[in-house]
Amino acid sequence: FETLTLCPIDTRCIEPALLRADEARWLDDYHATVRARLAPHLSGAALAWLNTRTEAL
Repeated sequence: FETLTLCPIDTRCIEPALLRADEARWLDDYHATVRARLAPHLSGAALAWLNTRTEAL
């Protein structure tokens, strides 16, 4: 499928130990893409929030 919107997935409701390696890698890759595309448009508290919400598992 094609990603139409870029928004961090809330990992607070995910138990990383239950993810397969490929699922964790997909989530980390997705968050890296979200951060790379959105970070240049943000600053201050919004950028800090984005960086926190897109941290690698």
